[in-house]
Amino acid sequence: MLNSLLKHKFKILISVCIVICFGIIRAFENSLFYDPFLEYFEKDFKNLPYPENDSVKLFCGLFFRYFLNAILSLSLIYVLFRDIDIFKFSFFLYAFFGVILFVAFFVVLDCFPNANWLLFYVRRFIIQPIFVLLFIPAFYYQQQNLKKITDH
Repeated sequence: MLNSLLKHKFKILISVCIVICFGIIRAFENSLFYDPFLEYFEKDFKNLPYPENDSVKLFCGLFFRYFLNAILSLSLIYVLFRDIDIFKFSFFLYAFFGVILFVAFFVVLDCFPNANWLLFYVRRFIIQPIFVLLFIPAFYYQQQNLKKITDH
């Protein structure tokens, strides 16, 4: 076990640095991004109307945050797997889900004034690095299954 840790010390160090960067984004979210929903969702928002917002600034703030999280997530995936095909597939998934999430967010915001919970969860996928938490175990599982198949 210790030999394995020493063998992968660079990979572990870079991974820890990337995770720290995720924490920095979270810690400074109020000053880095325009997002009136940060405060809104901290309250009992079930019966509150959506806060006033500047749609262009909101899009830019959310996009910048999604972009930073995607770059860090893709970096982490590459560092862990060192596989360009996994990286390309992840990049495609981040782009695809990014478009879907942003369209869904602004459709809910503009067309469904009482869909607070739906907006909450769509926004959560935009601002948090949730996809990397799903992709890493999935890619690891796929690699392990591929090793089993090639070993037989």
